[in-house]
Amino acid sequence: MSHCQSPVWSAPAGQATVAVLGMPNTGKSTFFSQLTGSHAHIGNWPGLTVDLLQADLDLEGRPAQLVDLPGIYDLRGHSEDEAVVRRFLESTPIDLVVVILNASQIDRQLRLALQVRQLGLPALLLLNMADEARRFGVVIDAERLGAELGLPVLLVSAKYRRGLAQARQAMVRQLGGASGPAAPGVAAPPAAIPLLEPLLEAGEPELPGRMAALLAAAVSLPPQWRDRLTRRLDGLLLHPWLGLPLFFLAMALMFQVIYAIGVPLQEALGALLDAFGKGVLTPLLSGLPPFLKGFLLDGLYQGLGTVTAFLPVIFLFFLAMGVVEDSGYLSRAAYLMDAFMERLGLDGRSFVLALMGFGCNVPAILGTRVMRSSGLRLLSMLIIPFSLCSARLNVFLFMAAAFFPARQGGLVIFGLYLMSFAAAIVTALLFKGRFNSSEPLVLELPPYRFPTLRQMLNRAWAEVRHFWFWARRFIVFGVVAVWLLNNLPLGVAPASDASLSGQLGELLQPLLGPIGINPKLTVALVFGFIAKEIVLGGLAVIYGQADPAALGRAVAADVSWTQAVSFMLFTLLYTPCLSTVAVIRSESKRLGFTVFSVVWSFLLAWLVSFGFFQGASLLQQLGVLG
Repeated sequence: MSHCQSPVWSAPAGQATVAVLGMPNTGKSTFFSQLTGSHAHIGNWPGLTVDLLQADLDLEGRPAQLVDLPGIYDLRGHSEDEAVVRRFLESTPIDLVVVILNASQIDRQLRLALQVRQLGLPALLLLNMADEARRFGVVIDAERLGAELGLPVLLVSAKYRRGLAQARQAMVRQLGGASGPAAPGVAAPPAAIPLLEPLLEAGEPELPGRMAALLAAAVSLPPQWRDRLTRRLDGLLLHPWLGLPLFFLAMALMFQVIYAIGVPLQEALGALLDAFGKGVLTPLLSGLPPFLKGFLLDGLYQGLGTVTAFLPVIFLFFLAMGVVEDSGYLSRAAYLMDAFMERLGLDGRSFVLALMGFGCNVPAILGTRVMRSSGLRLLSMLIIPFSLCSARLNVFLFMAAAFFPARQGGLVIFGLYLMSFAAAIVTALLFKGRFNSSEPLVLELPPYRFPTLRQMLNRAWAEVRHFWFWARRFIVFGVVAVWLLNNLPLGVAPASDASLSGQLGELLQPLLGPIGINPKLTVALVFGFIAKEIVLGGLAVIYGQADPAALGRAVAADVSWTQAVSFMLFTLLYTPCLSTVAVIRSESKRLGFTVFSVVWSFLLAWLVSFGFFQGASLLQQLGVLG
């Protein structure tokens, strides 16, 4: 039987390839972002089915490409992320591996560094969170440990940027500077490691004894951990009865704060963009033909401007979620929900991934690779698209501000988040029998950490940039398409029944009319399948308003509050965006499952919206509901 080897990739001449490898929750991503700043980008690597975060770095005249590999526990593990790392090492010549371990857990994590040495890779070991290790009473002789391992070892704290300059210098020495040879005693990088598995297997019996010798020689562990703060907080936040209510209360308060601060910022930015359009762009483009002028102002600028106005809200959302995740509270939420999720055929990881989906469904679905059970992965992929992503949040903030008083807006948004959980629970209960799993959950609860202000701002800004650059191509395509539908054929009134958009809306009325969605809202929903970011831009084009406040008044004059709520429910639950569908297809590797997930989400959305709209209409007729 022939062996099919992945294609080998090589960096441009003179550029070193540096891989950053480490276990989850070791601060690996923090180190990567602190070292590279805002220069990181997503890159595609031959031989891999996933894209990896990478950045170009200048190391004292030696150009290098830094690649952030997925967090793994063991090179011999069976999760998809561990398989991705193995395939990367097998198909990519590596000049240096920077191994990041948690200094306070070195007794459990040293195994990964030993496996890297076992493969003969040139390496640098960074023991991160050194400040935390000292606080817990862990003492490490880095020089002695480095001598025993045969590679440089440094104590760093990436969160506070301590030791980063020394780490950078160590990388330069290991690579041999701009043109010089590598540091003495460091093996030349192999072309690739096609026989990775046999090398790991051969050294496996020696690892336990080697670890015990190294720990005895260079590490002093305390008889009892000194983290009193974590113990006290866990006593309250992990309480059997109080834990979950406190978590949902914290989430509700978070969304109230985001709404209270974000909506005024969004309205101010929207008014500024509207004034710029009327005061600067309109006179500037006044000489253009009416059709082209309308396309640029009423189509492209209004659609993009309306979506742009909501970026402050997205920034605040990622800022708050970053605090929840980096503080260690998200792991506690997974622990609290694990017993409940197990009854649904899921586990605590599924809950965490669903929370990650609040930012974007795509990376949350990619996160299912940590699950070895196919059934668990598929069921998790089925529920994650119900998570209220940041693109949907734009739409809901707009609708809530247009139809509800300010004091109720945050509660409306929180109610939609609860509805997303309810949809996930119902889905899991209905289909858990088809996706059986017996995979046990191994969950690590890190100590509580409080991220620095710089760390929080950098992360939120990076997420907003990623959101915008990922979404802009869909938004531009969507708003242009909606404008053309509104204004074609030539000579008809824009967005009228005679326009293409009006005809499309009327065509779908037998399906969407019973749930209260009129032809104009229908067009926005159709393009929302491409990307939910288009929904808001599409509404701006359809109603001819760029300022969110003016757009809100126009929509409120056209539809009732019951129609608005039905529209929000349908937007929350119906078919996820095209990118999410594509990722489900690539990760599940099953076309049938992908089609099933799309059909089920549309059906559930229609049933929920139908139940609400018809029920609310009946109560209004009876005089029970205003």
